[in-house]
Amino acid sequence: MAIPTSAEDAFVAFESVQKSYDGETLVVKDLNLFIGKGEFVTMLGPSGSGKTTCLMMLAGFETATHGDIRLGGQPINNIPPHKRGIGMVFQNYALFPHMTVGENLAFPLEVRKLNKAVRDEKVRRALDMVQMGDFAGRRPAQLSGGQQQRIALARSLVFEPELVLMDEPLGALDKQLREHMQYEIKNIHDRLGVTVVYVTHDQSEALTMSDRVAVFDDGRIQQLAPPDELYERPANAFVAQFIGENNKFTGTVTSRQDDLVTVDVAGEQFNALAVNCAGVGEPATLSIRPERIQIGSELPNSAKALVEQLIYHGDHIRCRMKIGDNADFIVKVPNAAGHKHLSVGEQTVVSWQTEDCRALDA
Repeated sequence: MAIPTSAEDAFVAFESVQKSYDGETLVVKDLNLFIGKGEFVTMLGPSGSGKTTCLMMLAGFETATHGDIRLGGQPINNIPPHKRGIGMVFQNYALFPHMTVGENLAFPLEVRKLNKAVRDEKVRRALDMVQMGDFAGRRPAQLSGGQQQRIALARSLVFEPELVLMDEPLGALDKQLREHMQYEIKNIHDRLGVTVVYVTHDQSEALTMSDRVAVFDDGRIQQLAPPDELYERPANAFVAQFIGENNKFTGTVTSRQDDLVTVDVAGEQFNALAVNCAGVGEPATLSIRPERIQIGSELPNSAKALVEQLIYHGDHIRCRMKIGDNADFIVKVPNAAGHKHLSVGEQTVVSWQTEDCRALDA
């Protein structure tokens, strides 16, 4: 899939978009985001980061204070929501309680003045798509939360929109059902080729489902990249900390050669990849993933560690260690033959590769 680099070759385009509710504080700051046709793009970030506001502007429920939003090359800033032809799925399902499942799905087709035979066929196809073909005569109150969310998904797809927006659609479901629905939605997306813009604060959900993820903080996109790139190569300290579990040290850059730096952390020297850090004498944050650390001193960077806590996770043991002043240093040790078994209070050594350690902004 070709990733668009400008508004001209994008299916959904935000160009220099800003949003303020009070005329003073910007909740979205100069947003430029280009989404290709058929892409699954997730807006991910903490509460108040601006992601939901962006989705609401795209849906037409909020108006941009500045800038243009385009859909299929056409500006849509002044087009009302019901004329944008966009499917929507909300966290609270938003089903009509007085209508049956079949009537809920037929409603957007009635609005579009399709005849009954066509409506019935489209409703049947949409229900089959979410494995709910036998539930057309039931009311929403007779369905479980997971079933209601399937119906809400089917309703967003029944009129065959080119774009579907999803706002925290799985937030009300339990963990197991939520994970199952993630794969269901992704499979439907792959099958139909519809463009999906998805909002969540759940990073594992974003990594599981998306072609690309836009990480929001403070009204700006901090990084826009495929899931593996976000996790393996975070652009700054915020993304490294927000995506997955992450260990960090703060120190001072003592030397730099090309894309390698040495950082002094309380007298210890560690080598790292220079990703987004200042020059010699300036502060930097070192970022290392817990699963990239091993017990023992075989790798280039090593440090003495005190085992503070061990938590059993089935496939791995989560070890919380103290290294210098950092009492929350996490190491994930695989629960498999050949791996050293630790005990609380034990002194040990941990080490990691230079390429697994990234020097980021302080």
